[in-house]
Amino acid sequence: MRTLLAFAALLALTSTAAVAADAPPPKDAQPLSKILQQVENRSDFAYMDEVEWDHGVYEVEYYTTSGAEVEIKIDPVTGKQVRPQQ
Repeated sequence: MRTLLAFAALLALTSTAAVAADAPPPKDAQPLSKILQQVENRSDFAYMDEVEWDHGVYEVEYYTTSGAEVEIKIDPVTGKQVRPQQ
């Protein structure tokens, strides 16, 4: 019985963490179409490969005209690129 209760508690904790990690963008977020348009307007932009919502930011992967793969993180409210922490 204790094992079952411990398992249920662990399941509840991991389920809560998964839901929190997948929270939608905030209500004051810019439309995704506007954010992606900013990426497409970059001078070296060739094509978009992947867009993902993860940990409160949009992760955008795109390829440049020279074939380089670029991954950037964008704040959904400001539309600005989030710089990696040093």
